[in-house]
Amino acid sequence: MDLADLDTANNLVELFLSRADAKGDAPFLGAKRDGTWQTISWREAAETVCLLAENLRRIGLTDGDRVVLVSENRPEWCMADLAIMAASCITVPAYTTNTERDHAHILDNSSAHAVIVSTEKLLKPLHPALQSTGIAKHVIGVEDLKRHQSGTFDYHGWDVMTAGDAAAARKAVEARIAGIKRDDTACIIYTSGTGGAPRGVLQHHGAILCNVAGAGEILSEDFGITDERFLSFLPLSHAYEHTGGQYLPIGVGAEIYYSEGLEKLASNIEEVRPTIMVVVPRLFEVLRTRIMKQVEKQGRIPNYMMDRALTIAGRAKGGKPRLRDRPMNAVIERTLRPKIRQRFGGRLKALVSGGAPLNPDVGNFFEAMGLTMLQGYGQTEAGPVISCNRPKVGLKMDTVGPPMRGVEVKVAEDGELLVRGELVMKGYWQNRAETERTLVDGWLHTGDIGHLDEAGRIVITDRKKDMIVNDKGDNVAPQKIEGMLTLQPEIAQAMVAGDKRPYIVGLIVPDAEWALEWARANDEKFDLAKLQDLPAFRSAVRAAIDRVNQDLSVIEKVRQFTFADEAFSIDNHEMTPSMKIRRHKIRERYQERLDGLYRG
Repeated sequence: MDLADLDTANNLVELFLSRADAKGDAPFLGAKRDGTWQTISWREAAETVCLLAENLRRIGLTDGDRVVLVSENRPEWCMADLAIMAASCITVPAYTTNTERDHAHILDNSSAHAVIVSTEKLLKPLHPALQSTGIAKHVIGVEDLKRHQSGTFDYHGWDVMTAGDAAAARKAVEARIAGIKRDDTACIIYTSGTGGAPRGVLQHHGAILCNVAGAGEILSEDFGITDERFLSFLPLSHAYEHTGGQYLPIGVGAEIYYSEGLEKLASNIEEVRPTIMVVVPRLFEVLRTRIMKQVEKQGRIPNYMMDRALTIAGRAKGGKPRLRDRPMNAVIERTLRPKIRQRFGGRLKALVSGGAPLNPDVGNFFEAMGLTMLQGYGQTEAGPVISCNRPKVGLKMDTVGPPMRGVEVKVAEDGELLVRGELVMKGYWQNRAETERTLVDGWLHTGDIGHLDEAGRIVITDRKKDMIVNDKGDNVAPQKIEGMLTLQPEIAQAMVAGDKRPYIVGLIVPDAEWALEWARANDEKFDLAKLQDLPAFRSAVRAAIDRVNQDLSVIEKVRQFTFADEAFSIDNHEMTPSMKIRRHKIRERYQERLDGLYRG
C-alpha cells in the first residue's frame, strides 16, 4: 500500500475515508459477538462514521466542541472517535476505570458538550459526575441505557444517532473536513498521572499523522506490509493504543480486532492470529513467566532447549547466532520456537512494547523464543511515539531505538532528552504555566534522562523527577532496580525508595502463585498476609532480593525491605491504566513504613 498520503493528509478523517474507499467491503473492525468473531467492513464503518457525525451536528454540536468518550475497546470506539472529528469536534477519551471524581475533573476541565458512553455499567460512575458538573447537554449510549432522571442532559440511542441518508452524510462530512488542517486539535488526552492531577494534552491531527508515518515506514521497510491484522488490547483512551493500535492500522489499511480482556487474551491471540501487537511491558513479564512455567512442566528436553535458546541469544552478535551455535539454533528453530510462535497465532511479525520501560532480559527472552520484540519510547505530549527499535538499524534491548522519521532529539546539559517536530503537542488544555514549563523554544522537555548510543539509538536511564538522589548526592535510577526485582519468581511488584537517605529500601508485593507453592511446600496455610509474618517466608523473599543485589552497584543495592498490604492496582490508584506505578500515591500510603526501615 502506498503510504505517501500519510505525509500529505490534512486530517485523520480524510485519511480514514481514503482508506475506506480503497478497501471497500474488506473487513476492518472485528469483535466477538455471541461467541463468534464478527467483522464490520471499511465501507460500513465509513457510513456509520459519517452518519454519526451529521447527527452530532443535528443535536447542536459545533466546531471545536469537546465530546467525552467512555467505552471499552470495541468497534464503536473507533467509529465514535472518527465521527467526533468528522463533526469538527474534539474527542476527549476517558478511562473505563475512572471514578466519579476523575470523570468530574475531565468534564469540568474540558467543558465537554456531550458524552458517548458504551454501557450502563460505565454510566454508573459517570452519571453523578454529569449531574454535579452540569456542563454536558447530551449523553449517547452505544448500548441501551437506563434513563436516569436528569434535568441537565438528553439521552440519545446509537441506532438513532447512526440513522439517515448515508450518501448525503458523506457529502456533508467531506465539505466540513476540507477545513480541518493538520495543526487543528484532534483530541485532548488526559495524562494518566503518575503524579498530580491529570493534564489535558492537546494532540493535533498532524502529531498523530506524523507518528503514523514514522511507524508505517518501519513496518514497510523492516517487515513489508501485507494483510496486516492488529489485536487491540490496551485501553484506547491511552495515547499509545490510540495512535499505535487504531490510527497506525488505519494508516496501513490493516484490520483491527478487539480483545475480550486480559483473561481471554491468550485464546484471542490464537484465534485472531495477529501480525502486530502493541503491548505494555507488564504484560510481557506475565507472558514470559507463564511460558517459562509451561515449558518447565514439559520435562527435561524442553527445559534444556529453552536454556540453550537463551544462551545462544545472549551470545548473538547483531541478532545473528555465532557460527558454533548455529547447529543447535537450527534444532531449536525446528522444535521449541514453532510451539511458542503458535501460541501467538503463528503470523506475528512483531510485538511492540511501550508505555513504560521494558527490562532488557524480558526482551531478550522473547527474541530467544523466536518472536521479534520492538521496544518504543514516547509520551502523550509527543503523539506519543518518539522512537522505536527496528531490525534495519539493529535491535538492542537496552535501547528504545532511533528517533522516528521527522523527529529531532537532543540531550540537554543535565541529561534530559528534548524532542522537536510535528509530533510535539501544542500545549496543555487551559494550563499555560505547565505548557511554558514543558515547551521551551519549540523543544519538548520530556523529563526523561538518557543519551544516544553510537548507532543513534536512544538509551533511557530514568525519569528526571523519579531519580533518587541519596544523602551523598549519588543518582540512583529506581526503574532499573524495580525491573530487576520483578523478574524474580518470588516478586510480583516492587517500588524502591531512598531519596536523601543513606541507602535504598524496597516495598515488595510477593507473587501470589509463588507464595501458594511455597505455602504448600512448607506445610503452611495459604494466607498471603499471614505468610509475610513468617521468618522463613521473609527469608525466601530476602534471598530473591539478594540475587538481584549481586548485579547492582553498592549505591543501588536494596538493603532493607518491607511488604505492601496489597498489590498495586488501578482500583487502589497505585497504578496508572498503562500499568506504571504511581509513586506519590504509594509513598503517601507507606511512607511511615519505609521510614521505619532506616531506624535502628
